[in-house]
Amino acid sequence: MGQMVSDGVVQEQAARNVGIIKNGREILLQAFNWESHKHNWWSNLEGRVADIAKSGFTSAWLPPPTQSLSPEGYLPQNLYSLDSCYGSLQQLNSLIQNMNDHNIRAMADVVINHRVGTTKGLNGMYNRYDGIPISWDEHAVTSCSGGKGNKSTGDNFDGVPNIDHTQPFVRKDIIEWLIWLRETIGFQDFRFDFTKGYASKFVKEYIEESKPLFAVGEYWDSCEYAPPDNHLSYNQDKHRQRIINWIDSTGGLCAAFDFTTKGILQEAVKGELWRLRDPEEKPPGVMGWWPSRSVTFIENHDTGSTQGHWPFPPDHVMEGYAYILTHPGIPTVFYDHFFDWGDSFHDEIAKLMEIRKSQDIHSRSAVKILEASSNLYSAIIDDKLCMKIGEGSWCPSGPEWKLAACGDRYAVWHK
Repeated sequence: MGQMVSDGVVQEQAARNVGIIKNGREILLQAFNWESHKHNWWSNLEGRVADIAKSGFTSAWLPPPTQSLSPEGYLPQNLYSLDSCYGSLQQLNSLIQNMNDHNIRAMADVVINHRVGTTKGLNGMYNRYDGIPISWDEHAVTSCSGGKGNKSTGDNFDGVPNIDHTQPFVRKDIIEWLIWLRETIGFQDFRFDFTKGYASKFVKEYIEESKPLFAVGEYWDSCEYAPPDNHLSYNQDKHRQRIINWIDSTGGLCAAFDFTTKGILQEAVKGELWRLRDPEEKPPGVMGWWPSRSVTFIENHDTGSTQGHWPFPPDHVMEGYAYILTHPGIPTVFYDHFFDWGDSFHDEIAKLMEIRKSQDIHSRSAVKILEASSNLYSAIIDDKLCMKIGEGSWCPSGPEWKLAACGDRYAVWHK
């Protein structure tokens, strides 16, 4: 690996053969936040399905549906029990059926890096899974997290047993479970949690065998920051290359969240919009190198919500959406912004989505960056849409351009 991979590589054809790649016109909704488990979530979402469909979302990423020791779902135990803090299996079935009726695909949050045991085994740790389906013993747990398995093929997730994906019996059981989620429960898309914890070749195998329509991995890596003040470096090529390498080693079958674009964009909107043009005149994130595998986003349940680990500046959120919803890649809208921040945000985001669809902007659309200064960024996309963000005043020249949407520090035109 080790070098830039751009669109049009061999993996594109391989991915199509698995049936994973749609037409590049996806818009995802992250349909939960960190507090959703407190609010009868499956029923709450079902009441929003018509709006989600009308707004143009193609897939809704749901929180982890399995029984879990943490209410948010990220410490799973019995993978086949789908009665969770978000609601009952019956409520989940009803939600997914309603989504299917509205042509919205349900995306399952697949947490397979770690699993909480039911009984004590080696070293007095809860690293056995007796009495529940997928009843593994300590050989399913990596040696670096207290099991009898092999060393981890990735980073350790502290505090709970990490699953050893090198074991054939483990992979067989995970594949059967993924197929069950798809064929029996009705999930069509997968989001792979904490993919830094296990080798990407396993994600490739899981996708090849379970055949989701679309898959995205959370490969969350730290951006490059410069001493002495820990300011974000202009050049993030090493960061995006690591994400590119991860996608590449899934055979191109799995997209990845574009953490590079988020990291750059949330600094750029603070008066450093020059960051949005790399030295090759391209967008500086994964989007600039492999846009059809770049899942762009402003915020998620970890970075924002009540966790706030790496938040986007709230006063600039609409600039962020004006950027990702007009550019290539596969944009994701965060639940809070769309449903909890009031009608104005909902309607402005929906308008940008409508423009994206009407102008047929897609994951491989071509970007020509026109301006990238401290207070102004402007670009033309596929020669049929023009946009600007920032406090600087700007509009495209030529009478053919009509203003289609505008708001606080952003505007979009089309012909």
